Amino acid sequence: MHEPRPHRLRRPYHRARPAASRSTPDLAADLRYIRETMERSASFTAVPGWGQVILGVTALAAARLASLQPAPAAWLRVWLGEAVFAAIIAFISIRFKANRRGLPLFTGPGRRVALGLFPPLAAGAFLTFLLSRAGLYAALPPAWLLLYGAGIITGGAYSVAIVPVMGVCFMAMGLAAGLAPAAWGNWILAAAFGGLHIVFGLLIARRHGG
Repeated sequence: MHEPRPHRLRRPYHRARPAASRSTPDLAADLRYIRETMERSASFTAVPGWGQVILGVTALAAARLASLQPAPAAWLRVWLGEAVFAAIIAFISIRFKANRRGLPLFTGPGRRVALGLFPPLAAGAFLTFLLSRAGLYAALPPAWLLLYGAGIITGGAYSVAIVPVMGVCFMAMGLAAGLAPAAWGNWILAAAFGGLHIVFGLLIARRHGG
C-alpha cells in the first residue's frame, strides 16, 4: 500500500503592497538633479551675435587709430585699450542675452565656456608683457590671434557649433600674421578682430537669435 502523501502547507497569499509614494524632499532632490544634469550637458547658447558685430566695428576703429601712432609702444596702448573695451562689451552683451533667455551664466555650460577661454587669454596677457618688454612688438599679432583662437576653440566646445569654427579661423589668421611681413600685423589684426567678429557675429545673430 502506498503511504498517504503529507499535505503541503500553503503559504498565505499576501497581496503586494504598493510602493510608498516618494516624499516631497526626495522628489525635489530628483528634479534638482535632473535640472543640473541638463544644464551640464546643454550647450551655451548665449553667445551674442550682435555683440560680436560691435566688437568687430570697434576693432576696425582701433586698427585705424593704431596705424597712426608714431611708436610701437603707443600702438600697443591702443590695442590694449581696445582689449579692455572689448571685454566690457562682451560681458554686457553675453549677460543681456543670457538674462533674456533665462540661461545660467556662471553655472553649467556657461562656466565651462569661461574655464576653456580663460587660460589662453591669461597666457596671452603674460606673453604681451614679456614680448613688449623685450621690444618684440612684431610677435604680438600672431601671439594674440593664435591664443585667442585657441581659447575660442576650447571654450566653444561647450557652445554652438559655429563658435569653434570661428576659433579655427582666428588661429589661421595668427599663422598668416606669423608668416607675413611685420608691417602687415596691424591690418591682419583688423581683418581678424574686425572682419571675423563681424562675419561670425552676423551668422550667430541670424541662426541663434541675436
